[in-house]
Amino acid sequence: MSNTESEKVVSVSSRGQATIPKEFREELGIDTPGRVKFVRTEEGDIVVRPIHSVTDLRGILKDKTDDQGRTATERLQKERAAELLDNSSSF
Repeated sequence: MSNTESEKVVSVSSRGQATIPKEFREELGIDTPGRVKFVRTEEGDIVVRPIHSVTDLRGILKDKTDDQGRTATERLQKERAAELLDNSSSF
């Protein structure tokens, strides 16, 4: 966007869905159907960013835990360790 702020008011459905106005989608290169991520800036603003590849998702699970308090990395490490045990016992 340019240095001048641009605003559009959109409705939010009962399911929490909102439509990103066409001019913003075109300017940001957001394909439809597509995916976007919402980012909170240090100033507290919410910014919508397009996702063009899986690398755009990097860090999205940082500091998130499951119902047992494990991070995604911890869960993956535990799953891989269990797979190694299963594979080694089949020899």
